[in-house]
Amino acid sequence: MIRSIFLYLDRTYVLQTSGVSSLWDMGLGLFRGHIMLTDDVRKKTIEGCLLMIEKERNGETINRQLLKSLLRMFLDLSIYGTAFEEKFLKATRFYYHAEGDRLINVLEIPKYLQNVEIRLKEEGVDRMLHYLDKTTKPSLVAVVEGELLERHVGTILEKGFDDMMNGSRKEDLALLYSLLSRVHALEHLRSFFGTYVKKAGGTIVQDGSRDATMVQDLLQFKSKMDEILVDSFRRNEQFTNTLKESFESFVNSRQHKPAELLAKYLDSKLRSGNKTATDEELETILDRVLILFRYIQGKDIFEAFYKRDLAKRLLLNKSASFDAEKSMLLKLKTECGPGFTSKLEGMFKDVDLSRDIMTSFRSSKAHEQLSDIELHVNVLTQGYWPTYAPAEVTLPTQMTQYLEVFKNYYLSKHSGRRLMWQNSLGHCVLKANFPKGTKELSMSLFQAVVLLLFNDTSRPRIGYKEIKSLTNIEDKELLRTLQSLACGKVRVLQKYPKGRDVADNDEFAFDEAFSAPLIRIKINAIQLKETVEENTNTHERVFQDRQYQVDAAIVRIMKTRKTLNHNKLMTELFEQLRFPVKASDLKKRIESLMDREYLERDAQDASTYHYLA
Repeated sequence: MIRSIFLYLDRTYVLQTSGVSSLWDMGLGLFRGHIMLTDDVRKKTIEGCLLMIEKERNGETINRQLLKSLLRMFLDLSIYGTAFEEKFLKATRFYYHAEGDRLINVLEIPKYLQNVEIRLKEEGVDRMLHYLDKTTKPSLVAVVEGELLERHVGTILEKGFDDMMNGSRKEDLALLYSLLSRVHALEHLRSFFGTYVKKAGGTIVQDGSRDATMVQDLLQFKSKMDEILVDSFRRNEQFTNTLKESFESFVNSRQHKPAELLAKYLDSKLRSGNKTATDEELETILDRVLILFRYIQGKDIFEAFYKRDLAKRLLLNKSASFDAEKSMLLKLKTECGPGFTSKLEGMFKDVDLSRDIMTSFRSSKAHEQLSDIELHVNVLTQGYWPTYAPAEVTLPTQMTQYLEVFKNYYLSKHSGRRLMWQNSLGHCVLKANFPKGTKELSMSLFQAVVLLLFNDTSRPRIGYKEIKSLTNIEDKELLRTLQSLACGKVRVLQKYPKGRDVADNDEFAFDEAFSAPLIRIKINAIQLKETVEENTNTHERVFQDRQYQVDAAIVRIMKTRKTLNHNKLMTELFEQLRFPVKASDLKKRIESLMDREYLERDAQDASTYHYLA
């Protein structure tokens, strides 16, 4: 009212006279000095405001308009910061310090995080909107974050992180990531993430009882971690690197086995028996397997087993898709370079060349000698393919003659070469006349040789020992062959006495009562599980190759440097070799090269080597 009465005085005299305050400013000053700076009034007012805010935090309804008016008054009197804000932030810190200590022990971590999110919204949004000044927001939010989050980061991660990861609780993990990023604790979260991946992945790799499903389990685990990385951790580059490093760590914690099982898993997917996946699904599986392959350090172990299984698929026509085989080869070549896949490519090249050779052979005069047998031969370059132990078998005269015809034809076209027949890889299709109809039987060469003995109708029954004498097949192979013909799913022979196992005194006869709905029938051989010896031989071949690679690397480095200290030589070797190797093994190879006079020790300094040209 006074201001309205003396408005003219304010507009004329005050504006034109320096150093004189307006009636409004003078009134505020008097109010501030005589009322609000009085300890009793100020203290009761501030405490009343803080009490109202605490009640609201506890869920009670308050008069927000009254509170807003009071705080606007503090702003107008320029005492908001000194009189109210300091005490408000102190009370807030005390309130949330107590709430954090209480709730972290009674709530599950996801529930606790949801409470923190609610509190941050209440303080940082709602209170700002209804009565607090916007300048208070940064300090207020920092207090809430500090008391509810920063103080409890370790407890939050220790109590709740593994459970959230095990349950793939992506929304909870996203909230955790979001909240910890506010208090700059992502490095702590990343450390727990890496530890979890190593621990969970290591459980899969180290458990020998899970070998049969290891690769499938690893693929599922990788897929799960990738989803969490995208959906919860916002594709954070550092978390991506941590995932990669952790996978490399645990995948290689059990030397060689993951590489071997990865090759076998691919074999199971690329085999013709696998009808569960479409071409697109198979391509997706190959891409996912390749991701695991990148983490493996002993890639030469993978190559050895993959090469062995690829050979079987190519030679026994077991591939589900030739396009998938070529696709996988291209992926490996892109990943590891042409040197890695040169032998594998050579295998495909041999198969293609063999097809051309057979086309040429069938149009030649030599082929005219083969009247009633259709012959197909794969000519393999020994250096590309796995080594196979020779398997003895006495072939029927007609077969032997036909093989000789092909051999003479081939050597006439390629002089200076030598052919060695691999009987264990051969397979045949026989026409069999049963009283209930003619069937085509697809089988191995050994099965065919045994079955052809029963063409001699003068001997209705043939004993085990006689079959062995006539075929010259070694015992272990012959037992498997007879078991598949007389005790398997398709029984074209009858065994006397009946039983599941074959003994030396058993006799066998052609089963004239045999019948089947299909005309073409495949008689599967009784598959021997991979023998320990076969597995060991594959590993030994890899280790032998590694020795040659180590020797070559040492000579290559020393030839360039001429003279080099032991430690520097070891450092360069670790950088160059693409497989894990122990320092003690490298030392043995250096000593071997010194024995063979490629290197010598320095006469004055035993830790220095000289290259001998």
